[in-house]
Amino acid sequence: MRYASITDRLYDLGGDKWAVHNAARARQAKGEELIELSIGEPDITTDPALVEHCIDALRAGRTRYSNGRGEPGLVDALIESYAPRFPGIGEENVLCFPGTQTALFAVILALAGEGDGVLSGDPYYATYEGVIRAAGAHLQPVPLRMEHDFIMQPDDLAAAITPESRVLMLNTPHNPTGAVLDRETLEQLGKLCIEHDLWILCDEVYEALIFDGDFVSPLEIEALRERTVVVSSISKSHAATGFRSGWSIGPVEFSRRLLPISETMLFGNQPFIADMTEAALRQHFDTADRLCEALGRRAKLLHEAVGRVPALSSSLPQGGMFLMIDVAKTGLDGEAFAWRLLEEQGVAVMPGASFGDSATTLIRVALTVPDEVLMQAVDKMATLCQRLDGKDLDAETHQTEASNPA
Repeated sequence: MRYASITDRLYDLGGDKWAVHNAARARQAKGEELIELSIGEPDITTDPALVEHCIDALRAGRTRYSNGRGEPGLVDALIESYAPRFPGIGEENVLCFPGTQTALFAVILALAGEGDGVLSGDPYYATYEGVIRAAGAHLQPVPLRMEHDFIMQPDDLAAAITPESRVLMLNTPHNPTGAVLDRETLEQLGKLCIEHDLWILCDEVYEALIFDGDFVSPLEIEALRERTVVVSSISKSHAATGFRSGWSIGPVEFSRRLLPISETMLFGNQPFIADMTEAALRQHFDTADRLCEALGRRAKLLHEAVGRVPALSSSLPQGGMFLMIDVAKTGLDGEAFAWRLLEEQGVAVMPGASFGDSATTLIRVALTVPDEVLMQAVDKMATLCQRLDGKDLDAETHQTEASNPA
């Protein structure tokens, strides 16, 4: 039988990236106790008051069809939210989507096509390559280096640009590295985008989770506004990942062209979730504050603890939910180390290769467990490193002999 070419383009970009995580979940389902550090799921629940907004909307009958752009109340709330960084924003700049992922998919469809290049920092979020390939475009990696704290360097971007390049994808704070782009860096990257007539697509879903520095959006830079589209959601800021409520903000003409794509895919979101999202934007909930405090503390704890393990090294993230650890000194790449860590120590992490070719010696560790559990995980990493180095072979022999005196 014949299939559309998109199925070939995405054939190797499905669940394989999450193989370690899926294996860990399967073992947990059988009753094994593991430490799961593989996904960015907040370890606090959605604020009950925010959930009540959703329930009240359901009871009020907010279950009918919406429109393609988004519920008027939510659109107005987004305009108010973005007005300080986007003077003159109106409803024609806004589209609502079920989550950031859907917004990314639709936006790339509107900006890139067959044969086009989409530039992205490498490492990059695991689904970026898929949304790019789905459009028929190809990913053009820009190396993000640990020695630069994973901040994209203008020289590296300039070297990656080709005549095929159409879009620069940014993510700040960055998943998986936690890097945060400052205004100066954004201006330097933006000058290259102007010079080469590139769109900027900025994923800002971790905006509220910065523990070192200030958030800056390319929307705040007037010279970049006409070529910038941002996407975000309440998934991380309000610990509401399962509600799938996001949006895009961009130029009027772009949004006009994006709307038919959105309507073809979705034709509206759920009004009761839109009402909840409007409440999330208009009212103050302390979810992000509590998350940010915990994640920042854990990032420092983990970074310091990793620094005491000779075979491991890390870069202290400025935001987000993760910390990247370099395991090259163990003699294993990130993929092999992650599997050994799961199989021998019961700790699930993400191999760096799931996020691009520049991260093959890295693992990504989620900061979404209590401090003491995170420290237990570091101890287990240290134990694995010792085994790989052969330092505890004598200890293992003595334990075996003690348990088998005959």
